[in-house]
Amino acid sequence: MGLMSRRGTLLGLAAAGVGLRVRAQPPQFPDRPMTLLVPFGPGGIADLTARAVAEGMAASLGQAVVVDNRPSAGSIVASQAVASARPDGYTLLLMSNGHAVSAGLIKKLPYDTLKAFAPISTLGFFDLGIFAAAGSRFATLGDAVAYAKANPGKLNVGCIAVGSTQHLAVKLFETVAGVDLLAVPYKATPAVLTALLSREIDLAFEIVGPMLPHLASGVAGGTVKALAVTSGQRNPALTAVPTVAQAGIAGYDVASWNALAAPAGTPAAVIERLGAAARDALAAPATRDKMARLGVRLQGSTPAQMQALLAAEAQRWGGVIRAAKIEAE
Repeated sequence: MGLMSRRGTLLGLAAAGVGLRVRAQPPQFPDRPMTLLVPFGPGGIADLTARAVAEGMAASLGQAVVVDNRPSAGSIVASQAVASARPDGYTLLLMSNGHAVSAGLIKKLPYDTLKAFAPISTLGFFDLGIFAAAGSRFATLGDAVAYAKANPGKLNVGCIAVGSTQHLAVKLFETVAGVDLLAVPYKATPAVLTALLSREIDLAFEIVGPMLPHLASGVAGGTVKALAVTSGQRNPALTAVPTVAQAGIAGYDVASWNALAAPAGTPAAVIERLGAAARDALAAPATRDKMARLGVRLQGSTPAQMQALLAAEAQRWGGVIRAAKIEAE
């Protein structure tokens, strides 16, 4: 073989080797659309938060983030689907404080809530409010607490289903405020509102967002008035309404939350990329304005901070469930 032929052969082999090395490199993440499983139905605060964040993440990542609603008791259907999905970052889960509650409320979950998921970032926190009918005799939360102390078991407080965040918030309030309330559970928010307006119940513990259309001037008027919000800071949509602590019940702080997670084992670089995109979405003025109108406080986090929140909330609500003697299902 001549010198030129041998040189050509060597160059060809070198080029082929380069081609092999290029082809062996994994594609840059993401190179196709992602799916975000939401364990709640369309139209609620969790779904609206997920869709706003998904839109912002898609703009940052250059790929669509498709929201897939899979509501079920205990968020099990969506969560199990993500827990068993390939850990490549293309199947994501909207987590919530409901996951922390389910860890203590459901005996045999098909996954370990604290180990089955790779945390990415918190997304938003949304308060519960303590509401009364506009014409209620209770002008302040202090008035209602004074009545409850003078009349144990006679203050009727409505909330959605036993074991929900709203129901557990009522039970925790009893402990912190030192009162004996009659918690009256309903199937859904509209039923709670109807009961409040008909005076079937005296107070309602409910997420702020769905109640906002029934308020006027953020405090009173309309058909409903807000006596307090449950978190440690005032709600952006109800700035004139005190927190429970500001209303005189020190040590009470409850906020529902949503967060983003992937299957356990998802590569750290992918988690980092998704987290950065989520935080970009949360920082977008359009997203912040949209969610503020619904009473949601957007707040991102590191994966470690999100894991710590989930663990702390599971421990706290587990204690409330045991203290309230709610039997695990």
